[in-house]
Parts: sequence; C-alpha cells; structure tokens
Amino acid sequence: MSQSAEHIKCLIIGSGPAGYTAAIYAARANLKPILYAGLQPGGQLTQTSDVENYPGYPDGVLGPAMMEDFRKQAVRFGTDIRYSNIIQVDFSDPKAKKLWTDEERMITADSIIIATGASAKWLNIPSEKRLYGAGVSACAVCDGFFYRGKEVAVVGGGDTAAEEATYLSKMCSQVHLLVRREQMRASQIMQQRVLNIPNVTVHWNSETDEILGEKVVEGIRIRNVKDNTLTELKIDGFFVAIGHQPNTDIFKGYLEMDENGYLITHGKSTYTNVPGVFAAGDVQDTVYRQAVSAAGTGCMAALDAERWLADQGLH
Repeated sequence: MSQSAEHIKCLIIGSGPAGYTAAIYAARANLKPILYAGLQPGGQLTQTSDVENYPGYPDGVLGPAMMEDFRKQAVRFGTDIRYSNIIQVDFSDPKAKKLWTDEERMITADSIIIATGASAKWLNIPSEKRLYGAGVSACAVCDGFFYRGKEVAVVGGGDTAAEEATYLSKMCSQVHLLVRREQMRASQIMQQRVLNIPNVTVHWNSETDEILGEKVVEGIRIRNVKDNTLTELKIDGFFVAIGHQPNTDIFKGYLEMDENGYLITHGKSTYTNVPGVFAAGDVQDTVYRQAVSAAGTGCMAALDAERWLADQGLH
C-alpha cells in the first residue's frame, strides 16, 4: 500500500437514490462515509422531470430537486461528497481493497458500497435527446401515468418492451409496439400476453426514423426495414424499451455478475462475492429499477456494511 493512499472506512460509489440513502444510514452509524458522486451526480433522476410515485412528495417533485434533497440530507449527517469518479479497482486482496480516481489518486477502503446504477440504452437519434422528458421516456412505470387515455409508442422486442407495452395498455387508449424484426425476442409467455391485448398494435420490421415535435412529442416516423417505406403516427408518448446497461465495467474480474453485467448479491442481502463489498440500487436490480426500491437497497447496504465492519473489529 502506498504511504500516500487515503484509507476510508466506508466508501460509497454513486450518488443516485441508492448511494445517497446508503450515505445517510452510514453517516448516522458513524461510519464517516465518503461518497464519490461519479460522472452524473444524482443519477438518472437528474434527467427526469416530474416524479410523482416517490412517497413523501404528495404534489410530486422534479427529479433534480428530489436528488438535491437526498444530497442535503446525506451532507447534514456528515457525508463527505466528492465530485470525481472511480475509474479502476483492485479487489484481489479483500483486506486491502484498492481504488483509483480520475484524479489519479489511489485510495483504500475497509468497506465499499457500489451504487453506480444502470443506464438506459437509447436509439441515439437527435430528436430522442431533444425531447427527453417532453414525451420521451425509458420507464413506463415512472411516466405512464402522464399518458392516461392517450396514444403512445414503445420501441423494443424483448421482455422489457413487452412488459412496458402491457403496463401502458392498462391506461393508454392505444399502444404501438415497434419491433425491428419479424418476431419478438421476448419469452413466449410475454409475447402471447402482449399479442392478445386489444389496444396494442405490433408494427413488425419497424424502426424509428424520427420522433416528431418541436417542444413535445407529437408523433413518430416509422421506417420499414424491408422496403424502406416511411409511415407517420400521431402519438403523445414515446417509450424506449431496448434494455439497460449496468455501470459495472470497472468491477469485471473481481465481482460476480450475470450475463448482462448486473452485480450478483447473496440471498436477501447486498453482499457481493468479495468480503466488505456491497451492491445497491439498479446496479444489482434487473426487475424493479425504481427510485424507491433503489433507496431501500441503499439502506440495506449501509446496514450490511456496518454489521460486517463490526464483525471484523473495524467499527
């Protein structure tokens, strides 16, 4: 270990609902947590407009404002928040876990809570980014409520897209599901479920050419991938459901992951395969991916870390 390396009792990587909640609990347990906020302080919610399904905000709240509330609460109890990024780790010796920041500083830590989240995959067309939060979304559960009685489109052919279309069909007048191939990749049971819903129309061999609208989504232009013909549809909401990518690249080779790169935790805990390393939030959640569930696992990770440190005689 380098003599200049800073040693941290409880290090938190990530600053979404999971990271900040872990920080609140860890700070109150006198673990003196240091939180590295990462490339996107506040996580995905900083790119979200109205959040109406988080308990405690009866009138709803803007995503960035909610994350600022989380940050202030973590700071109030003594969390040291640093606005830089962890870019490399070495967990080969669990008793001397090493990490490097983008400032080329090496640090060591007794316990580490990973809350780096997962990023939605996007189509990467200009209108998608321009209209994000103004009709473009990557979460039907989060935003479907705003489109009650309206027409929407969902892009994707896997289980996520089928689930989003099914969910939206219960509140929207019409759901257009855009599938790029002649068949879906979703499981058979999910395919049958979505194909049997009366107000879901599947557009096969179809991809999004452009999302229409200047300030809000007003429609989409669909391209048939077989004959290159273009069709326009009038819609109010556009949901991208082509999957998520967990932010776990720097942990490969050290932490157990599933085939998609999500961190694997043991049982009903946040323990990873490396002693003293815990995972919370979307980085280990392939099912729920909600702010409130992320915050819950952030709490769990802090409690797990506190108990683990006590068992090791480190707290």
